[in-house]
Amino acid sequence: MKIIRSCFIILILSINISCNRNTGNPDIIPDAPANTATPVYTNVAISTDKAVYNPGDVVTFSIDYSTLPTSTKVRYKNSNTVVSEADVTGATWTWKTPSTDYKGYLAEVYGTNNGNETIYATVGIDVSSSWTKFPRYGFLSGFSQLSDDNINAVIANLNKYHINGLQFYDWQNKHHKPLPLVNSAPANTWKDIINRDIYLSTIQKYITSAHAHNMKAMFYDLIYGAWESGEADGVQKEWSVYKDNTHTNKDFHPLSSPFLSNIYLLDPSNTGWQQYFINEIKTVYQYLNFDGFHMDQLGDRGSRYKYDGSFLNLSQAFKPFIDAVHTADTQKFNVMNAVQQYGQQSIAGASSDFLYTEVWSPSDSYGDLATLIKQNNTLSNNTKNTVLAAYMNYDLANNKGYFNTPSVLMTNSVIFAFGGAHLELGEHMLGKEYFPNDNLSMKDDLKSSLVNYYDFLVAYQNLLRDGGSFNSIDISSVDKKISLEPWPASAGNVAVFGKKVNAMQIIHFINFTNSKTQNWRDNTGIQVSPLLVKDAKLVFTSTTPVKKMWVASPDIAGGASRTLNFAQIGTKVSFILPDLKYWDMVVVEY
Repeated sequence: MKIIRSCFIILILSINISCNRNTGNPDIIPDAPANTATPVYTNVAISTDKAVYNPGDVVTFSIDYSTLPTSTKVRYKNSNTVVSEADVTGATWTWKTPSTDYKGYLAEVYGTNNGNETIYATVGIDVSSSWTKFPRYGFLSGFSQLSDDNINAVIANLNKYHINGLQFYDWQNKHHKPLPLVNSAPANTWKDIINRDIYLSTIQKYITSAHAHNMKAMFYDLIYGAWESGEADGVQKEWSVYKDNTHTNKDFHPLSSPFLSNIYLLDPSNTGWQQYFINEIKTVYQYLNFDGFHMDQLGDRGSRYKYDGSFLNLSQAFKPFIDAVHTADTQKFNVMNAVQQYGQQSIAGASSDFLYTEVWSPSDSYGDLATLIKQNNTLSNNTKNTVLAAYMNYDLANNKGYFNTPSVLMTNSVIFAFGGAHLELGEHMLGKEYFPNDNLSMKDDLKSSLVNYYDFLVAYQNLLRDGGSFNSIDISSVDKKISLEPWPASAGNVAVFGKKVNAMQIIHFINFTNSKTQNWRDNTGIQVSPLLVKDAKLVFTSTTPVKKMWVASPDIAGGASRTLNFAQIGTKVSFILPDLKYWDMVVVEY
């Protein structure tokens, strides 16, 4: 009998084979072929010399070579495509990055024995001429007299996570005069608002060390704050914000001991205040090599008034301030905190380089995090990426202890999958809005996992953060190993959502099957690690013939991409999801 080699006939003969022809009965669910085994991953320590590279720059890699066999190789991949490959012959080596701008790569150090592959190490590489395209924001919050070794160790640790911008939090003296001068030169030391000693030399050394790793240094300050001594320093009462329309009661943020002053508010749209503060900013830039200004606010103040008694729409006053600062120095970067989205529309329309949201109630669920990122995409017409300041295990941070590893990884899975970044890493991890609070420490498993998560965010930034549109996926579980639910999923289910990027359909899976709370902050640290799911048989609908499928996860094999076998009959495409811990990203190429 003559055998006709077509997908339909082969299916009738019950021969399992991957097939991508869009023929046959669309109601038949094809049998998904098995995948090759997930490679062994040994997680050997590896690092790069910088957090981000310009196109054509040379990357220097360092690895614990003593644990590697002599036949070890390295391949460099953009998404699932190998762009080059080489032998690894020592503890350090170099790679010249491609000339294309704004691309993410994953270096996979691997070896093969008897046809079985072992991945020894992976590391992400960001090739971007501007850090604000894919911001990964960290912070610094302590500026006492520190040794060079201490400073360099902090920056080297942040470099492991590819942090490409640093917010220098509460480095300043008075909010209205951030850098104090003595005899026309910067003071060697000064006090911050809470009476801490701040050393000029520490700030200078941090900036130098950050720049050596191609990180940008951003100075923090309120855009509208003055101490009680403000009028003596030239701040005019006519610039102030008032609680009444008779300029009787100034608006202020009350602070008690050990704080040195209340903070009195100024109108950001007032041109007199703008010019006063721009002169102070110029003084900062004259003596300190900061790359830009991280602007802060205090959120919705309710009904407020100008000196002349007219109503002040504070949320609309941010744009004129940002634009005035940008006009004064177009070479510097500017970003502003939208406290629970307050004023974000004004900020997004201004000369801000990316969007930053400090997340508070009522945005308490995982679904709310995704909503904030998507709102920012809309407000900026998809031109500015988002960083979320989202403080984990908030109540736990009242006392000494440890961060809950599952709650941090679950939150990052959501933020990263929707294209955001998480402000969380500095000298320590953040648990409070007052950045020097370091009550909570990271356990070793969290430190290790977060490196993989940030490698993943870098390696796949073109799929996660470089355009595209979110969509819904018609997908179901064949063997019922997992219960799928469209985003946002409830506890007990796997959340699934899609994103179309060029000729690719991305399918994200976030595992809430074992979740103890859907509150991302997990105030008291009750979240638990999801159970690992193996070999789940899934089927989805595609009206277009599928060319290729692959999967990558920050939880598996160091984020290395793995090709998936699949079968397609009509509009039905079946495949086996090899493993799901917190988050998987499946990519369908057409």
